[in-house]
Amino acid sequence: MGDPSITADLVRLIRASAPGPEAIAAARDGVLDFLACAFGGAGDRAIAPLEAVLGGEGGAATASVIGRRRRAAPLTAALLNGTIGHALDYDDVQRSVGGHPSTVILPALFALAEEQGHTAEALLDAYVVGVEAMARIGLALGRQHYEAGFHPTATLGPIGAAAATAFLAGLDEAGTARALGLAATQSAGLRLQFGSDAKPLHAGLAVRAGLFATRLAAAGFGAAEDAFDGSIGFLAVYGGREPRRAVEGWGEPWQIVSPGLIFKRYACCSASHFAADAALALKQEHAIDPASVVEATVTFARGGDSALTVLKPRTGLEGRFSVEYVVAAALQDGRLGLDLFADGPVRPELAALSAKVERRIDPDAPPVSNDPATRFSTVEIRLADGRILSRRVDRPLPADDLAAKFHDATGAAPAFAAVPGIVRSMRSRDDLAALFAAFTRDRHS
Repeated sequence: MGDPSITADLVRLIRASAPGPEAIAAARDGVLDFLACAFGGAGDRAIAPLEAVLGGEGGAATASVIGRRRRAAPLTAALLNGTIGHALDYDDVQRSVGGHPSTVILPALFALAEEQGHTAEALLDAYVVGVEAMARIGLALGRQHYEAGFHPTATLGPIGAAAATAFLAGLDEAGTARALGLAATQSAGLRLQFGSDAKPLHAGLAVRAGLFATRLAAAGFGAAEDAFDGSIGFLAVYGGREPRRAVEGWGEPWQIVSPGLIFKRYACCSASHFAADAALALKQEHAIDPASVVEATVTFARGGDSALTVLKPRTGLEGRFSVEYVVAAALQDGRLGLDLFADGPVRPELAALSAKVERRIDPDAPPVSNDPATRFSTVEIRLADGRILSRRVDRPLPADDLAAKFHDATGAAPAFAAVPGIVRSMRSRDDLAALFAAFTRDRHS
């Protein structure tokens, strides 16, 4: 691989990784949250046409598809499970990534582990490594990558999935470098797809790209082994200004621990969660009658609403990326359940209330960056009786009970009741086999 380089350092760090108990505990949380999102998203409208298109793909059906009562070839299962996991936009967020790591890393690991018979302990270690790689590359790229229009879940996802699967597969130095290079060259995904079926597909494509890269590398397929170096390497091409951040501080602490994974309370874009918490709190504290709302204003720092690309949503799916819709739903219903973000038409009363919500940018606030302290939303509501109610949220509330989130997403079906316990304690091949068996179980069984 030539002289010492970022790629060489990254490969060395990946292969030498040994996550400790704190990281593994965080990984178990991540697995349970992902499964809640995936079981909840398995019936999403977009999955059936995707599954139909992929139905003719060949290969031995060795990998389980979550919530679909079927198995498929590993690359197909990886693509489907990644898309399913991101279908509701309910899955975790990681600040350094600037996107969603688990929905691209875990499906790749599941497919490989089920095919090759790895242990749950090995899978959890690999998951920590994948999050670390994806997050460190995100730090090296910085906020400008997102601002240029890229979707980091899609562009960094292949690298995270390849790092995780290369580690799990035990690839040597050259093989790991080739896997990363093959993943990096498949990196793609644009934010203009937010609010469409293509956004969750981004995750599925990233999963498949990362797993495909590792499988090719393991088979001896050739690729550049210096993918993150030089003027035409991944970091330079995709706008990275601090390339050494890709390897500095590796595992000190692990990125899955700090800043950690953020588990969502609501099935919508995380940029709207600040305003959601503020609106729900005001609704509860003041018993707001939606008919009395004259107008509402949501204030952001510059860049704080860049992911919220939809101003006038026509469907609940589009509403996932509309702060106007989220605030209106919070004030109208006093809750933000999964049904509000389904792919059906927006209710007339929500459309009318959404039209009263406006955005404002605070010119004195520092622009949004990867530092969570720069993010906030203030919701101000003017009522017909002249009152003005206001609430600022600087840190949205996370999902505080992942087992409850899982049971809600599965309709508390008895067929899946054991899954949280399995995730909390799994260590062996048999434990992982028990988890995979639940993926294809009929919820009525």
